[in-house]
Amino acid sequence: MTETHPKVPTAGVALTAIGVAVIRAKESARPDRLYDDPFARLFVDAARRAYDDVDGGAERWVRLEQVAETFFEGRTVGVRLVDDRVAEAIEQGIRQIVLIGAGLDTRAFRMPLPADVRVFEIDLPELFAFKEPVLAAAQAVPRCERAVLATDLREDWAKLLGECGFRPELPTHWVDEGVLGYLTHEYALHVVTTLTELSAPGSRFGVSRFAVDENARPYTELKRLVRGDEGVDRSRTGLGADARTWLDEHGWRTEFHSWDDMVAAFDRPVALHDPEIGVVVAVREP
Repeated sequence: MTETHPKVPTAGVALTAIGVAVIRAKESARPDRLYDDPFARLFVDAARRAYDDVDGGAERWVRLEQVAETFFEGRTVGVRLVDDRVAEAIEQGIRQIVLIGAGLDTRAFRMPLPADVRVFEIDLPELFAFKEPVLAAAQAVPRCERAVLATDLREDWAKLLGECGFRPELPTHWVDEGVLGYLTHEYALHVVTTLTELSAPGSRFGVSRFAVDENARPYTELKRLVRGDEGVDRSRTGLGADARTWLDEHGWRTEFHSWDDMVAAFDRPVALHDPEIGVVVAVREP
């Protein structure tokens, strides 16, 4: 009898979720781990088996692992920082968490979230076509309410969010771990405009500010993997350098937290020594 595997993304932005799962699995295996994600290894193993069944999949998997290794140190600390911001939001009484570009995130399963928290995961249908069967096979049970929104952020995801029980009159913690950087500037701005309209006073949102060399080999290889070796798209993406100004002008109160300050408590070689790199933390004003 032929073994079947969940359909795994091998190109497109959904592919990046597999790479992040590789990173989370590696971190979870460390004795000094910053977090423990027992589901990451399940995703990695399922994806690896599925890649073996795709023409050229074995070679593509090697490239994926190499890219994940290149980004490991900074990205794994980033996961922990988002965990900490989610925990802070919960402590402040926020009970709605929306993950825009959720990928293979498992915070609804692995973090000690109160049962009355509602986690909304938004990502592409092909991503959840892989994710949900793996979780079901593991009989994974979320610790809080969880809703899956299989949709493109370039579509009317706000309508679907409402249909899934989202309450715009309640404060929300919005999580973006990089998906806005894969959208054109126009679509990224549309996403943030929409979430601003849905954000009650006290809602929280974080925007990363990083200076990267888009021509450096790790970034070009990542983009080639995502775009199926079709070349690197040079169009403007993400919110851009004026993101904080936009937020300040649209009802958010912002503070900047430098990367080096945020990672100082971790014994990891990730300091960048650039005071302009970090995260703009925004809180919705009354």
